[in-house]
Amino acid sequence: MSSTSSLYPSLPLEPPVKPIPGDYGHPLFGPIHDRLAYFYYEGRDKFFENRIQKYQSTIFRTNMPPGPFISSCPRVVCLLDAISFPILFDTSKVEKRDVLDGTFLPPLAYTGGHRVCAYLDPSEPKHNALKSFISSTLTARHHKFIPLFETCLSELFNELEAKISAKKEAYFNTLSDAMSFDYVFRLFCDKNPSETKIGSKGPQHFDKWLLFQLAPIGSLGLLPNFLCCSVLDEAENKFGIERDEACHNLVFVAGFNAYGGMKVLFPGLIKWVALAGPKLHKQLADEIRAVVKAGRGGVTLSTLNKMVLTKSVVYEYLRIDPPVPFQYGKAKADLVVRSHDATFEIKKGEMLFGYQPFATKDPKVFQNPEEFVADRFVGEEGEKLLKYVYWSNGRQTKESTAENKQCAGKDLVVLLCRLMLVELFLRYDTFEVEVGTFVFAPTVTFKSLIKASSST
Repeated sequence: MSSTSSLYPSLPLEPPVKPIPGDYGHPLFGPIHDRLAYFYYEGRDKFFENRIQKYQSTIFRTNMPPGPFISSCPRVVCLLDAISFPILFDTSKVEKRDVLDGTFLPPLAYTGGHRVCAYLDPSEPKHNALKSFISSTLTARHHKFIPLFETCLSELFNELEAKISAKKEAYFNTLSDAMSFDYVFRLFCDKNPSETKIGSKGPQHFDKWLLFQLAPIGSLGLLPNFLCCSVLDEAENKFGIERDEACHNLVFVAGFNAYGGMKVLFPGLIKWVALAGPKLHKQLADEIRAVVKAGRGGVTLSTLNKMVLTKSVVYEYLRIDPPVPFQYGKAKADLVVRSHDATFEIKKGEMLFGYQPFATKDPKVFQNPEEFVADRFVGEEGEKLLKYVYWSNGRQTKESTAENKQCAGKDLVVLLCRLMLVELFLRYDTFEVEVGTFVFAPTVTFKSLIKASSST
């Protein structure tokens, strides 16, 4: 069994070993009861809050949906604090095989019979080659990241303005989805979807994939038909990956990781910045316009890196409302997991589950954790907190490699969020929105956009 000193070398003396509180109840009725509590009686956050209070522990046993008739085993050990959560990133201690969707594994027919990279543990033979191929594909397109997104954002903001002018409001999610799909398609396929038979129906096709557990289904053949042959040649010749398998992995990356993530990512960013109010809007506009003007009007990676408040706002959003809130991993051997207050023994094969918003709003790490603090990560002390930002399936201070499960597009996600704020506040002084929730995801309706009062 691994010792706590090896897993948590920077922490003080080991707290006492305690039995893990909580139980699973009756094999059938226990999971059904927990599923009803999670979705209906209590709601997601209250489900976890109530059990933390009941057990006086941020680590406990419970059942996670979907439960009976869908999932073979819903039993998990919950990790809900900043200290215990990172064990889910340690693939020497936990297995990440087939746990992307938690206790449920979609049929392989959804991915053409292939277990795509997201479902592989790094110890499996194909993982490193597939992740290296995905990273290489992204790297080869890095020169397109900024100019292509600027083009897509310009089209998005023009649509927003037109709809607000015509209807006095504009539903952002639908427009953002269309923009996101166009960006992903142009990035991977080097052409506009409007120039193909996909036309304007791309978001609907991908939404069907997401509806069925975020996996490609009926329209799986569309995107691969437009992938550049050079991409598949590289997969085959450089990484030893068959073309069909490479296709399905890129479809999954485009549909789940990229487009699926953006469906939540951009509405969430707009929501939190809108709720922060005009004072933050002015601060962001002042910083962004001053830096762009000093850089002679262009937006580059260099100018973006000088926008410290803008960067902090993005990190704060990813902390307070991470777009992918769940992480799972199965114990590879008997081990121990530590919270702030206690140590717990985990048996080999037990499923560990982390609900990230609780870990990244740990009051013993972050002051005022429930508040959106725009400048939280500004300065030396602020930057020290980045190691507790976990949205990318790893610490923000760590890098994605072929040997780990950290998001291959980690840096791109941060870049695109910063770019959205930059382009927004280059064009507008402030804005107002109405926010809501649909199936745990944010919905945003723009009510007003006030154009920039001074030029950059």
